[in-house]
Amino acid sequence: MKRRNGGRLRPPFRPRAWAARHLQVLISSLGRLWRRPLGNFMSILVIAIALALPTGLHLLVHNLERLAGGWQGAASATLFLRREISDDQVKRLLKQLREDPAVGLVRHLTPAQALDDFRRHSGMADAITLLETNPLPHVVMIRPADPHIAPARFKNLVERLRKRPEVERAIADLQWVERFQGMVDLVRRSALLLSALLSLAVLLVIGNTIRLEIQSRRDEIEIVKLVGGSQAFIRRPFLYEGFWYGLLGAILALVLLAVSLVALRVPVARLAHLYASDFTLKGPGFTVVLLLLAAGSALGVLGAWVAVRQQLRRIEPH
Repeated sequence: MKRRNGGRLRPPFRPRAWAARHLQVLISSLGRLWRRPLGNFMSILVIAIALALPTGLHLLVHNLERLAGGWQGAASATLFLRREISDDQVKRLLKQLREDPAVGLVRHLTPAQALDDFRRHSGMADAITLLETNPLPHVVMIRPADPHIAPARFKNLVERLRKRPEVERAIADLQWVERFQGMVDLVRRSALLLSALLSLAVLLVIGNTIRLEIQSRRDEIEIVKLVGGSQAFIRRPFLYEGFWYGLLGAILALVLLAVSLVALRVPVARLAHLYASDFTLKGPGFTVVLLLLAAGSALGVLGAWVAVRQQLRRIEPH
């Protein structure tokens, strides 16, 4: 037997007995929750909603980033060449563009091809036939070599090509990409802020639930203190109850997210099909699932520990 600082005897530590005691309390605390299914389910549902909202926003940001990445991969620029340049100058420019490491796809339209393309897609075929000369110059369409190039880098590439003597005008519309990226950043920051606020809400819900449980078992706690029960012994079942609240809330949050994704998958796929895209919603990965379960359990234990620490100080045997 070992002695504590106060002189009381303490039995030697036995890992198997320690694990058996904790397992017993873990199972008994789950059984205690099961005895009040309706009230506990309502508390767990509130916790699940509080955990599902920021996780859902995280999934939204992830899917928006995937969508933005696909759009940035389709970024392109159009170079309108000067009308007075010769065919040899055009060939030389095309060769230099294809050798440029920053340029990926290069597509050249001669004035005749550009006019024919405009005639087929503009709906003004009759008016174009009245033209005596072709007013269109050589047109070169390029795409960057990096499919996920940042808008700022792509702007620099287009500006460099615009300064070439053969180029009269260069067009690259990336403002919508930058605005979309700004919206994604806003949603990401909102998700972080909402995560912090709802984490506090989870702590309060679990803490208040455990506080009510302690009050309902006040007489039992006083008796345990009278017979010499330690603070750890009294605190243990409430901490495990908080653990179960957080873990079950996280599991239910995953169920809510799965149902939401199933409900949204068909409309999103239909909308993507209208835009000739193969974009599909993706659910939480294995890492997100583990983090959500761990966060829910940790918040449950923390909320229970705060409530137990405050309440046990006020309960003393008469």
